[in-house]
Amino acid sequence: MLKLSAALAALLLVASCAASADEEKNAKAGAAKTQASDAPAPRVFNSQGSVSANGRTIRYKTTAGETIILDDKDKPIASIFSTTYIADGFSDPKTRPVAFIFNGGPGSASLWLHMGVFGPKRVRLPEGPNDDGAAPFDIIANPQSILDVADLVFIDPVGTGWSRTLGDAKTEAFWGVSEDAQSIREFIRRWLVEHKRWNSPKYLMGESYGTTRSAALIDALESGWTDIAMNGVVLISSVLNFGLDSPDPGNDVAYVGIFPSYAATAWYHGKVDKAKWGGDLEKFLAAARAFAVDKYMPALMKGQLLPASQRKAMVADIAAFTGLKPSYVDQSDMRITLSRFMRELMRDQGLTVGRLDSRYTGREPSTIGVDPDADPSAYGIDGAYTAAMLDYFGRDLKVDISEPYVTLGGVKDWNWETQDAGGENSYVNVAPYVERAMRQNSALRVFSANGYYDMATPFFGTELTLAQPAFDRSRLTIKYYEAGHMMYIHQPSLEKLSADIRAFVSGK
Repeated sequence: MLKLSAALAALLLVASCAASADEEKNAKAGAAKTQASDAPAPRVFNSQGSVSANGRTIRYKTTAGETIILDDKDKPIASIFSTTYIADGFSDPKTRPVAFIFNGGPGSASLWLHMGVFGPKRVRLPEGPNDDGAAPFDIIANPQSILDVADLVFIDPVGTGWSRTLGDAKTEAFWGVSEDAQSIREFIRRWLVEHKRWNSPKYLMGESYGTTRSAALIDALESGWTDIAMNGVVLISSVLNFGLDSPDPGNDVAYVGIFPSYAATAWYHGKVDKAKWGGDLEKFLAAARAFAVDKYMPALMKGQLLPASQRKAMVADIAAFTGLKPSYVDQSDMRITLSRFMRELMRDQGLTVGRLDSRYTGREPSTIGVDPDADPSAYGIDGAYTAAMLDYFGRDLKVDISEPYVTLGGVKDWNWETQDAGGENSYVNVAPYVERAMRQNSALRVFSANGYYDMATPFFGTELTLAQPAFDRSRLTIKYYEAGHMMYIHQPSLEKLSADIRAFVSGK
């Protein structure tokens, strides 16, 4: 069970032993108390729409608005903004799944998955990995929406979007691995009560830190007797074990986790000998994986004990896979941090490759810098997504809120400590929460989506995490896409991702 912070334990209303029949009764009583409390009236905006999803016309009702979270004295402590889409024509809640969807950061609103892949409308970016420029942007109907197989609930955690603390509540009660999971758990509990969906199949869908959130949340949801059991978890661009995703000095194993991503990036930009591998990316990446585990890792572990002749051979092989100069690999002691790889690979052209999506490149102010000026795959898409989300909220969903909308970056001083991590100096590893949930919930299935050109959450690090003995691989699905962190900004990958997740939710 997650270690609940003292601050949040004193705040959240969670009935630890109530049966689901009592939940509705308690909710009604709580609602009556709220009227007498100083809770602000939640701002709620209702609308209707339709979309052709997977060849079917789906009519739906949308509720975009605030859920007021109360403490144990019925005092408002937070407002969580969400957008719910409920399709018409599905009368039996037992056969209609519901998906709870969020992005990462921590500190990101859910606009990326909302306007990128799952929602009934999406923003269309320029073809290829090119900068999005400035308005006007194309906001189009989204036939890849999964509304045909599930109702959708997009959640903006506290500090993102329009979600915020209320009254005297402190942000530290919500900003942390465990704290965040507990607040989202309370939101989900409230949603299930208010929509009478306790007996519906339930899915968590998160991207990036949202996968970390999903792991912490699945533990918060399924621990204890008030078990909110999930049917599935969708992990898009996973980061469960930060030790495998943080290539920093002293953390040699992470260089192994990211190595095939470096190789994929070099392949995309023509920095490796493709002819040697018959032009086959999959074959090349399989070799990069094998090299990383069988040769690269032992060499890093040996350090100065590695014989000079072996070191020379290793340097040559690393250079061949990554497209870097052998002299640079040697001078880096075979340990190339992510920021330096981004800067070095295309230095001769004055370009930096993207972190989130290494297909993107950005021009640097000079050719001698050590670290990138910025991530071209971030500034290449953020303007379009922010404008599209807010335009859609205002025009289509009739949301009338004038406060600033926090796209990403509003959350600071995140508490990374968890019960299993062991302290501030440990790398967070929430993977045990997922495998424990799979052991204790025989219906739980896990889907992992990975972009080959994602260097923020490397696909091989995820593979190594999910390969550990406790995971039931018969209920684990892993898919790959020739794009980056947000693989859905690449049209072929969007179509494949949508079809893969639709099949996963449908149990096909």
